[in-house]
Amino acid sequence: MTDTAPPQSGARQAQPEHLGHVIFIAAAAAMGGFLFGYDSSVINGAVEAIRDRYDIGSAALAQVIAIALIGCAIGAATAGRIADRIGRIRCMQIAAVLFTVSAVGSALPFALWDLAFWRIVGGFAIGMASVIGPAYIAEVAPPAYRGRLGSFQQAAIVVGIAISQLVNWGLLNAAGGDQRGQLMGLEAWQVMLGVMVIPAALYGLLSFAIPESPRYLISAGKVDRAKEVLEEVEGKEINLDARVAEIEHAMRSEHKSTFKDLLGGSFFFKPIVWIGIGLSVFQQFVGINVAFYYSSTLWQSVGVDPTDSFFYSFTTSIINIIGTVVAMIFVDRIGRKPLALIGSVGMVIGLALEAWAFSYDLVDGKLPSTQGWVALVAAHFFVFFFAMSWGVVVWVFLGEMFPNNIRAAALGVAASAQWLANWAITASFPSLSDWNLSATYIIYTVFAALSIPFVLKFVKETKGKALEEMG
Repeated sequence: MTDTAPPQSGARQAQPEHLGHVIFIAAAAAMGGFLFGYDSSVINGAVEAIRDRYDIGSAALAQVIAIALIGCAIGAATAGRIADRIGRIRCMQIAAVLFTVSAVGSALPFALWDLAFWRIVGGFAIGMASVIGPAYIAEVAPPAYRGRLGSFQQAAIVVGIAISQLVNWGLLNAAGGDQRGQLMGLEAWQVMLGVMVIPAALYGLLSFAIPESPRYLISAGKVDRAKEVLEEVEGKEINLDARVAEIEHAMRSEHKSTFKDLLGGSFFFKPIVWIGIGLSVFQQFVGINVAFYYSSTLWQSVGVDPTDSFFYSFTTSIINIIGTVVAMIFVDRIGRKPLALIGSVGMVIGLALEAWAFSYDLVDGKLPSTQGWVALVAAHFFVFFFAMSWGVVVWVFLGEMFPNNIRAAALGVAASAQWLANWAITASFPSLSDWNLSATYIIYTVFAALSIPFVLKFVKETKGKALEEMG
């Protein structure tokens, strides 16, 4: 028996009566992205205090900072299955609870291993949020608005990073510029980690105010409720019966890709999978997360006052937001590949200048004035070019470049490679910087330079192509 196409529902032209309500739904779901960015970056304000309080070396410190990424990988790998079983909203609520518990536990640790455990719990929540938010928004958004509403997730992540840096700076000032200064009966760094309770609780509350995904409701046999949600988000003009039939048809015709589907070629995986892995690895090996996990420590290591170092971390985050907006404007205009190449060239320049500046000996505990300013400007330059290119383009590529029959599994492998590469950079930076800070930035510069021939030779432009044309 053939699976005939369902009647047209008019969903492509759907115009919701209350667009503001649809925007609220997408924004509420994107709060998971905000927490993703906030939790990823808030540790920046606590690094030196943790080192001092527990009297640990760079290697042990790096493991405490990076261990959250292990939780991220597990959370991302299991979130899809959990969401298919219990629903997208329940998954969000679990993530909100884990975020909240992690914030409290991280703020009140009784030992270093205890802090590391709560970092893993928070990482698991990050991994869940990184998968569920975009998936939910894509399933709820009217087709005509899907691209714009889908960008809420990335925007929320960079705003979360910026807000966490601003909060850290404010709390450090309130504690007299000392990360271990007393604040509300705790040390300042503990309050920094504990403040995440507020957005985590808000995320949980908002999850009760938005509807379940129509796609999940249909899969669970709750068709009447699915129709109510479809009418709410896509408008009364659509043919609800036909719309449900479209979704059911799409679900029946989907190929559930598996790891086995990715195998082939002479190097274990199919070539297109290796290209996806390469994009993920290059995105991390340029050292971008050093700017968000360790920037305060980095600036303090070259003589910048702690309060100023926190302020510079905040300004870097603002540049990150600006660059992300630039990428969102131009990714569909000039294409993914040109944007990636422009970003790579900019990153090479910024990283090379940082490596040059950090090669100078400190004078009275500080970089010479010229080198200090070059390092500061170059760091912002690097973050801008990353944000306006690789920060957004890699995720666009990974969502588009794989053939339909392997897309889900290939995206999972590429995303896992990204978390592992992130962990490698995050865990290695303290020890590498103790060895030679300038050489560390030379390594990042080399990877940024190698990304140029990689993109030119292996990556194909996906702008303007239907997903069915890929591979």
